[in-house]
Amino acid sequence: MRSLFALLFLACSLVQAADSPAGDDRIRVLIVDGFSNHDWKLTTKLLRGVLAANGRFDVDVSTTPATRDDPAWAQWRPKFSDYDVVIQTCNNLGNGLEWPAAVREDFARYVRDGGGVYIYHAAQNSFRGWKEYEQITGLLWRDKNYGPSIRIDEKGEVVRIPAGEGQNTGHPARIEGVIMRLGDHPIYKGLPRAWKTPTLEVYRYCRGPAENLEVLSCVRDPEHPAIAWPSEWVTHYGKGRAYVSTFGHVWAGDVQPASLRCAGVQTVIPRVLEWLAGREVDASVPPDFPTEEAVSIRPEITLPE
Repeated sequence: MRSLFALLFLACSLVQAADSPAGDDRIRVLIVDGFSNHDWKLTTKLLRGVLAANGRFDVDVSTTPATRDDPAWAQWRPKFSDYDVVIQTCNNLGNGLEWPAAVREDFARYVRDGGGVYIYHAAQNSFRGWKEYEQITGLLWRDKNYGPSIRIDEKGEVVRIPAGEGQNTGHPARIEGVIMRLGDHPIYKGLPRAWKTPTLEVYRYCRGPAENLEVLSCVRDPEHPAIAWPSEWVTHYGKGRAYVSTFGHVWAGDVQPASLRCAGVQTVIPRVLEWLAGREVDASVPPDFPTEEAVSIRPEITLPE
């Protein structure tokens, strides 16, 4: 009887494992949204759809109350430490809305103690003067006197531009841009060294501390092809790590933007979250991954209710 019970227990365990293939290996992700000059509500839905299709992620959302006058403002305090990775999408450029001091402290402590954070697209523009956030992000949307900038020369070498030289951060019209990766970071294991993505914003002269930073890829300036600007980079802050990129632009009026239906972007995002969570990066390369010559746009993303 004891042997039969053991066999039944094993069979039940195998069924449960089949129903939950990722098991304890699932990655807990928190998306923080609530304000931006971009369409932050659609951004969150699209990200949830992309991650749901991957199947490895458990995703929660914490939405900042709309104003400081909202009664929920004093109670809003995401528990970052419950998650393996935080995707930060808030951008206060233009509205000046800051997170409460306690939330800012919690966020900085979370990263410093070993957390992983994805600074998503326009979130790179945010929180001018919050020094810990700027150290975590490395390069941000700032004026030319705010700090050094970085460009990539024709040899693929990083060139530092001192504060005060060059221009304020900005970007030309969105383009189909060729992403040229530098080095062999685990996020890019097995992927082509160059691939094309649609509706890309080429950020020129991002400024900031520019410390503890590794540029993963760059894209040529469409108006000055001899110059390339960082399109992805990672930083280390304390024991934690951050990833920043210009991928994933979602503007007001977009419905199913090609920026997030790009097979390249949909491949990179899960790899980023795996790396940020300290997990082994899935190095498989999908057959529809874009080439240097052509973009690859996937079908519409299934949005959550």
